[in-house]
Amino acid sequence: MRAAPSRPRARSLASRPRLRSDANEPTPRAGVGLAAPSTEAELHARLAQRVRMARAQRGMTRKQLAQQSGISLAYLARVEGGTGNISLGLLHKLALALNLPLESFLAPEETHGADFTVILEFLKRQRPDQLARIRRVLLQKFGASNADTQRVALIGIRGVGKSTLGALLANRLGAPFVELNREIEREAGLAVSEIFMLYGQRGYRQLERRCLERVIVTRPKVVLATGGGIVTEPATYELLLSSFYTIWLKAKPQVMFERVMAQHDARIASPQLRSEALENIARTFEARKHLYELAHTSFDTSGKTVDQIARALLAELPVAAAAEPEAVVTRRARN
Repeated sequence: MRAAPSRPRARSLASRPRLRSDANEPTPRAGVGLAAPSTEAELHARLAQRVRMARAQRGMTRKQLAQQSGISLAYLARVEGGTGNISLGLLHKLALALNLPLESFLAPEETHGADFTVILEFLKRQRPDQLARIRRVLLQKFGASNADTQRVALIGIRGVGKSTLGALLANRLGAPFVELNREIEREAGLAVSEIFMLYGQRGYRQLERRCLERVIVTRPKVVLATGGGIVTEPATYELLLSSFYTIWLKAKPQVMFERVMAQHDARIASPQLRSEALENIARTFEARKHLYELAHTSFDTSGKTVDQIARALLAELPVAAAAEPEAVVTRRARN
């Protein structure tokens, strides 16, 4: 049974080095130093700017857009002025009239320029197998080289053995071992469960990204155990794939469930809760499988000992021979 980690002292998310005095009473949501979601007024202003820009790019007058979209000229003027409380149906009409995807009106501010737009459209035309090849080429050319990087990241859902194997792998590679969730807890001064309760999925994912960036900057050589859901955040997952040699650890749902059971988790103490937990593991596995498959390599840990898995992973790593401590290499040679 793994010992529960001691709770770190609460710390302000807005000012990381400064400790909070009210360690046991986290500040309310408004005090968190995380990017705030857009207000309704900001969304209206963004929509107004996007509509005006799209109309100008197409050389359309406001009257022409009103006629082609079926929206009254007066109402369209309010939309372009940021005061029109537009419905989803009318927004869809505007998208059709301007020949734009609906999401483009409310997406975050675009700063990538025309190159990004053309590349994106090119990628949309490619077959799935071609996209996989393009992704590999891009990561090899512009990301961290698998042959050169000494950062290894373990991904996979809960119960697959990331913490246990990560620590052992790090020891055999002579590298520090870092659990991303522990870094997040230190950053927030709160347990992961409290972060979700107080700041939700958005707050946790922002902290996750911030901590991952710091690991990359400060740890040229490391074995990292990630949270299972990191693959659901496209920008963070891309950063992980570009900066680490990633290994997807997987196992049969029943095996993962038994490992979670061995931790005597109170959340699955009753038969009904255990049944729900097993169903949740299987459902999560299927939902994330296509994302985990983007890892550089994968390994099924079912029916294998920790030592067997560690040896197999060391053989898979492009950095293993160069990074293993000399004593380990010498001992293997004797065997």
